[in-house]
Amino acid sequence: MAYDFDLFVIGAGSGGVRAARFAAGFGAKVAVAESRYLGGTCVNVGCVPKKLLVYGAHFAEDFEQSQGFGWSLGEAQFDWATLIANKDREIQRLNGIYRNLLVNSGVSLYEGHAKLVGPHEVEINGQRFSAEHILIATGGWPQIPEIPGREHAISSNEAFYLKSLPKRVLVVGGGYIAVEFAGIFHGLGAQTTLVYRGEMFLRGFDGAVRKHLHEELSKRGMDLQFNADIVRIDKQPDGSLKATLKDGRELLADCVFYATGRRPMLDNLGLENTAVKLDKRGFIEVDEQYQSNEPSILAIGDVIGRVQLTPVALAEGMAVARRLFKPEQYRPVDYQMIPTAVFSLPNIGTVGLSEEQAREAGHKVQIFESRFRAMKLTLTDCQERTLMKLVVDADTDKVLGCHMVGPEAGEIIQGLAIALKAGATKRDFDETIGVHPTAAEEFVTMRTPLVN
Repeated sequence: MAYDFDLFVIGAGSGGVRAARFAAGFGAKVAVAESRYLGGTCVNVGCVPKKLLVYGAHFAEDFEQSQGFGWSLGEAQFDWATLIANKDREIQRLNGIYRNLLVNSGVSLYEGHAKLVGPHEVEINGQRFSAEHILIATGGWPQIPEIPGREHAISSNEAFYLKSLPKRVLVVGGGYIAVEFAGIFHGLGAQTTLVYRGEMFLRGFDGAVRKHLHEELSKRGMDLQFNADIVRIDKQPDGSLKATLKDGRELLADCVFYATGRRPMLDNLGLENTAVKLDKRGFIEVDEQYQSNEPSILAIGDVIGRVQLTPVALAEGMAVARRLFKPEQYRPVDYQMIPTAVFSLPNIGTVGLSEEQAREAGHKVQIFESRFRAMKLTLTDCQERTLMKLVVDADTDKVLGCHMVGPEAGEIIQGLAIALKAGATKRDFDETIGVHPTAAEEFVTMRTPLVN
């Protein structure tokens, strides 16, 4: 049967664009449909604008610390509207780049809501197109729990477009989005409270990392409330919001920001017209080659609920394009040793196993840790401390995990991720000469393991 397209991609986020561009480059006839914004969550309401806001929040510290180096500044003033307007301009520029990437690759771009009407057929803007392969890359969407007054709360989608900086912000959640936005609001001058229903935020991260960040955020005056959950939100006559907690306490805020998870974006996608199955969490069920229960339909990225990171979606998109249209170049995505960062203030960078994961996996481990006040801070009153940690297999000497809390942690961990991916041992670290004076050299100078 002759199809209109070899590949029809639904969703022009990072993964979908990567799959489409490279499939077209391999000679396939490709179409992409997007109903919102080119670039997906990451470019528009995710990692890119968030990182810009993190940069903005960090300047408060820079101004304060500069005094120790002889700088005298007038009273610093922050204007939220300027930051948001400049952020919006940059996002529009990136939208244009994504459009050009697709069009210049020979991809047909359709802007509108695409719906599956069969295993090989898509409907968009009243038109129907057939495709040999259909790739779902529609990403995720923030969800706010069904509590009374939920309509008064916002998610990360709305946070990027607030008209003004709230004076009092209540951030709900314990994942990286909650921690990052709490740091952004707090750094920009808002009175910030982080509420999390668990014992400690950042579940799944190394215990020392979680504890260290907790200490640093507390030092900065952020209000951290664990084992706490909101049961209702009421708008007050003056426009403020009253959040009632499960234990009966009441917290007042001007903004309640929820970051309590994301769901797969499958609304009105027409999955019922296919044999595609969802797993028990509601994500599209796929095999190791991203093929759904419907052989012609594939899915990648946040919509399959594996590792919800932009670079992972990019790798999955590349894998799909290669397998379908350039099989001699195909190699599966390796989900081991994926580095990641949390752009909290201070940053977290991590790659490999946490100490807890290593022990659970049966490794006999040696732990190397260093906590120190960075050189940059020695001329200032800032008492922030940096944490660096290595998790090492005591039998093989292989470095299983590398963790950091401190300035530019993500930048430093990216390089170390290559070493861990290559199977570096602690001896390799020890025999590597450090770059002096840097914080990063601490990773190659830790010699004495902690006593277990």
